[in-house]
Amino acid sequence: MKKTFYILSLLFSFLGFAQNEALFEKANALYNDGKYAEAIDNYSAILESGNHSADLYFNLANANYKLNNIAPSIYYYEKALQLAPDDTDIINNAAFAKNMTIDAIDVIPDAGFSKLLKSTTNKMSFDDWAIASVGLVFCFVILFLIYYFTYSTINKRMAFIGSLTALVFVCITLAFAFHKYNLDKKDNPAIVFAQESKVKSDPNTRSEESFRLHEGTKVQVVEAYNDWKKIKLSDGKTGWVVSDDIKLLKDF
Repeated sequence: MKKTFYILSLLFSFLGFAQNEALFEKANALYNDGKYAEAIDNYSAILESGNHSADLYFNLANANYKLNNIAPSIYYYEKALQLAPDDTDIINNAAFAKNMTIDAIDVIPDAGFSKLLKSTTNKMSFDDWAIASVGLVFCFVILFLIYYFTYSTINKRMAFIGSLTALVFVCITLAFAFHKYNLDKKDNPAIVFAQESKVKSDPNTRSEESFRLHEGTKVQVVEAYNDWKKIKLSDGKTGWVVSDDIKLLKDF
């Protein structure tokens, strides 16, 4: 019975993959024919099936860009960049899309030690830092065993120094791994989808309006309360917007 269920699962998976491939090719043909709205419908159908990829998001963003859909084009370029952060085509097209936005928001750059720490931490993912830590622990164990069992004074000294060095780097890579984890946890970007969103000082409609944002602007969500989200801009400004005005980028 289990074997039959497994075979059926594989069959349905294969059929689903084939169907999505057909939809993708159809959407690409529609895009090439200038039928961007229809292409979007087909790309979206693939997303609704639970499948996503950098190429899919990229093409979906391109189709929305052709129709001057500011927020969706930026949103899907950002989604594509999450899966392929070094893709130059995505980076370049995303820059063109961002030129369509109204809001001009300054970026407060990190400085000094904070900048160095953040740039170093972001050189690898959390998984990569964790793997490096495990590898160094393995090196430490091997070197310690060599130190413990060897009789040569020189070999003992070299193994001891090597094991201590590996232990130090274990601590460093673990620190970077936890710092990367915290950075990723705090990173909760979203795109403004409302044509114009009123940013309030408190999470209620009667509170004072702090400023306004327009579609396509990227924000960081730092807190949630009922139907409101507290956002932070790259220039440090904060405020509350209605949840429906923005769309989170980490939602897949």
